[in-house]
Amino acid sequence: MTDLPDRRLLLVHAHPDDESINNGATMAAYAAAGAHVTLVTCTLGEEGEIIPPGLAHLASDREDGLGAHRAGELTAAMRELGVRDHRFLGGPGRFRDSGMMGVAQNHREGAFWNTAVDDAAAYLVEVIRSVRPQVLVTYDTNGGYGHPDHIQAHRVAMRAAELASEPAFRPESGAPHTIAKIYWNRVPRSVAEEGFARLRAAAGAGFPGVAAIGDVPGVVDDATVTAEIDGTEYAAAKSAAMRAHASQIAVEGPFFALSNDLGQPLFAREYYELVRGASGAPGGERETDLFAGITGAAE
Repeated sequence: MTDLPDRRLLLVHAHPDDESINNGATMAAYAAAGAHVTLVTCTLGEEGEIIPPGLAHLASDREDGLGAHRAGELTAAMRELGVRDHRFLGGPGRFRDSGMMGVAQNHREGAFWNTAVDDAAAYLVEVIRSVRPQVLVTYDTNGGYGHPDHIQAHRVAMRAAELASEPAFRPESGAPHTIAKIYWNRVPRSVAEEGFARLRAAAGAGFPGVAAIGDVPGVVDDATVTAEIDGTEYAAAKSAAMRAHASQIAVEGPFFALSNDLGQPLFAREYYELVRGASGAPGGERETDLFAGITGAAE
């Protein structure tokens, strides 16, 4: 790509809707500030559990049309966030949703979990060498909460970051590129606790039950968090993006629920752990800009 903005952010997610839940405010904030935001989604989410009864016919054990539907939801969500560059790894449908850990779908041909990491990473290397991001955001080693596609997305993203910098790896896919900073999605435990306290004070916001903190991906001790993006100005955009994923998410004000109908807080401030690269914040402080300290990136 040519004439790219000074700041370029790449996010790697497993299924449509993961990006809006985890990083919606961050994506909207950087897109509005003129950064080039690229989202790579690894599967179509074909095995997702459907919330609206009117869409039940799309389930994988019926018409198996949920993937195409969720691709449309993702497009609508990206409009809400102002993100123009969103792609499926290897093209739509290249890798299939693997289902939850331990189910038969984990091992079906074409399942993302059942794909060699380097084979999948090669497609992401092409994106990295084209867009040349300075910052990559993905999940931790457990994928945030143990879903096989999330774990695989972590492995593929981290491996692709390594391979993209190696001149000998598939030179036909573009010039080598080294990503300056890599972050994992996080939620400070104190923030999660405060969010659930608000939810309980709101009588569960009308949801039949309330989720547990352990249901929130990436919750860690506060000290583990190294970066905090204040996305409160973009809370409405994040909420709208999550609403666009209506097959998977029900939003009620500052709260939401997945198919289990258990309420969770919706966070407008989003948090990260820097795992590769140098922090741009003074010692002991959290970064407030994922591009902080990167030479040549407008801050």
